[in-house]
Amino acid sequence: MHLENIAVVGAGIAGLTAALSFASKGVRCDIFEEAGELIEVGAGLQVSPNAARVLGKLGVLSELEAVWTEPERISLVSGTSLRLIAHVPAGRHARERWGAPYGVLHRATLQKILLSAVERNPLCTIRLGTPIRGSVVESLQAVTGIPYPLIVGSDGVWSNVRASVPQGPDPDFSHNVAWRFRIPSETAPSWLPRNQVTAFLGPSTHLVAYPLCEMESINIVAIASGISPGHTWDASASEPQREMLVAQFRHWNRQIVDLLKTIEKPGFWPLYAVGPGRWHNGKDIVLIGDAAHAMMPFAAQGSSMAIEDAYVLSNRVMNAPDIPQALAQYENSRKPRVAKVKARGQFNRFAYHARGPVRLARDLVLSMRPPQSLAADFDWLYGFDAD
Repeated sequence: MHLENIAVVGAGIAGLTAALSFASKGVRCDIFEEAGELIEVGAGLQVSPNAARVLGKLGVLSELEAVWTEPERISLVSGTSLRLIAHVPAGRHARERWGAPYGVLHRATLQKILLSAVERNPLCTIRLGTPIRGSVVESLQAVTGIPYPLIVGSDGVWSNVRASVPQGPDPDFSHNVAWRFRIPSETAPSWLPRNQVTAFLGPSTHLVAYPLCEMESINIVAIASGISPGHTWDASASEPQREMLVAQFRHWNRQIVDLLKTIEKPGFWPLYAVGPGRWHNGKDIVLIGDAAHAMMPFAAQGSSMAIEDAYVLSNRVMNAPDIPQALAQYENSRKPRVAKVKARGQFNRFAYHARGPVRLARDLVLSMRPPQSLAADFDWLYGFDAD
């Protein structure tokens, strides 16, 4: 299909990846972002091989490799005893098994590298401080005077574009929050290894830690039940909220509890998930990333799924006879995979937060499986090629 230009609403990871994906196929992309500047929002993230493979195709992987950390392993550790339960090899093994690296870095670092690539690309134009409200088509027409044959809604879990998709999905608060903070690498305790992703598992809660070498710190995310502060990614905890966090970890190892008590100004991130619904209007508007399927972080695949979406959409659009068929093909191909990732996340949630006899059985089963066997469980996920 011959396509001259498209509009991308939202300049997060999904939107910037979409712009680069379409531009790599010769399509001009106008990106519209509500924020006046792209500031450091969020926390660390994991870029698994399925997403790293896409970023390699788009020519930005080498910049990421220069600043991120490739953990040697992903370890599951008891939150009560700090005993290693099992691990999945990563690092060099990830490159050999899945053909692409597994990296960890701050969300802002990835966004900055994607933004720089967009700004260098002559086919991409980004307009900051440009909210798109109401009718998406009319709003874009008012800004540029240009009709867009395709509008990509990559504006996140509280998407405005989604309102233009009949029977589109709705976001719902999960009653869980992600507490996020960083501690300097030089002062981090020895039970927080600098060379791996560590998931500490405990009753009804879990905690994930990994190094951010570009910030000389350890990123820590604690998942626990909580109250939503509203539509924000950057809520600061009050003292009663901090006490609530510590209370939920009261049965954990004392060293972890003591660390949580000392964190200055912890922030928390309300965890919303987007339910079932259509991802396109059958004509010229399509949703990708969190706008289409925001998910809980238990599989660490939110950003990776958005990156896959963007690239797969560009392929479908350019190879289909017309846009309506392309959008249908995109949704039909992506929904089963996203559903499988969400199901994996729900399984992880059950396993990570297990209590009593279920926890004991979990630890026994995992400890008996060799690392290579556990790695094979991820072949369908990490070995995925978006082409």
